[in-house]
Amino acid sequence: MSLRAELEAGLAGLDLSLRPEQQDALLGYLDLLAKWNKVYNLTAVRDPREMLTHHLLDSLAVVGPLRRQAGEAGRLLDVGAGAGLPGVVIAICCPGWRVDCVDAVGKKAAFVQQAAAALKLPNLRGVHARVETVADRYDLVSARAFASLADFTAGSRQALAEQGAWLAMKGKYPQEEIAALPPDVVVFHVEHLTVPGLAAERCIVWLRPVPPGG
Repeated sequence: MSLRAELEAGLAGLDLSLRPEQQDALLGYLDLLAKWNKVYNLTAVRDPREMLTHHLLDSLAVVGPLRRQAGEAGRLLDVGAGAGLPGVVIAICCPGWRVDCVDAVGKKAAFVQQAAAALKLPNLRGVHARVETVADRYDLVSARAFASLADFTAGSRQALAEQGAWLAMKGKYPQEEIAALPPDVVVFHVEHLTVPGLAAERCIVWLRPVPPGG
């Protein structure tokens, strides 16, 4: 089966409808990632087919929940974005969202910038910085396997807009991490995901700050 056919099957499994040009962009991103990975070691996954499942479909699984919880437009900061997962995928699938992918490693932020130029994504930007130094404010702050929930929310809190929320992609339901959250951060939804072709457990933990006096 070709990569395109595998992508189409995965999208069907996720009940996600994308335009042909968006599918082209996802495959173009996969191609860029495979090429850059030979030189810059952006990800430990080397095989394009494995990249499709472990990176692309894993990130695509967040698109439906994001649309349902946060709508079709806004500003998103993807923290510790690495090669742009899920930030680049969100930028491709949700053009109404302006996506900044922040990473402390310069080559990873540079790759996201290159992807934005090559794939003609004006809503995507790579930012070389530590998240604690980000001064802009975002409606959503996301992370995929970045840090504990307590460290993630503490480190990115200044970047969260009023009424904003955190989106944390996790494997198994992180009971201990949730229990370790400070009292001024609340989990308001946990969504379990099924990623086509991936046997591992996945979930999204949605969090928001408790308003003063709340």
